[in-house]
Amino acid sequence: DYTAPSGIGVDAATAMRAEEGAVRLNKLLRALPGSAPVALFCHSYGSVLCGVAARELPGRVADIAVAASPGMRAQKASRLNTSAHVWAMRDATDWIRDVPYLELGGLGHGADPVSGAFGARVLSAETAEGHAGYFEPGTDSLANFAEIGVGAYDAVRCAHDNDGCRAGLSGTTTAERA
Repeated sequence: DYTAPSGIGVDAATAMRAEEGAVRLNKLLRALPGSAPVALFCHSYGSVLCGVAARELPGRVADIAVAASPGMRAQKASRLNTSAHVWAMRDATDWIRDVPYLELGGLGHGADPVSGAFGARVLSAETAEGHAGYFEPGTDSLANFAEIGVGAYDAVRCAHDNDGCRAGLSGTTTAERA
């Protein structure tokens, strides 16, 4: 429930809309009943919003998963100042990979969340296609979102073969979900 930037322009290149949305997102999260863990799934400019919101997120937010991100307004995942696990993915055909990953004088959104230097847990989006294909049925990106959503970290598919994106995590095991 925020006004997303329309097209590519100043609104999309700054954090103004994300800052407005972050306030609303955090109010919504604080108003949720219960105490169950929450996962945020943030696409495109929504990942900028999630990055801005991260500093004020309630502790029950366990995961922030971004796809097609132009940046999260931070140079490193650790600078988001959240206890949530930070996940990132981008498919090879997504035009967002060509956006300059920098922030200078308020323009741009910082480092590339799928870069090793950023420090997010990088997930596979190999079967997604294009900027809007991450939530398509049958894609590994959607399967990864679902596994994160239920805390089944052992079932996520990492972007790299070394399984580094699952290191140090505990969650629901495949056997426990059965």
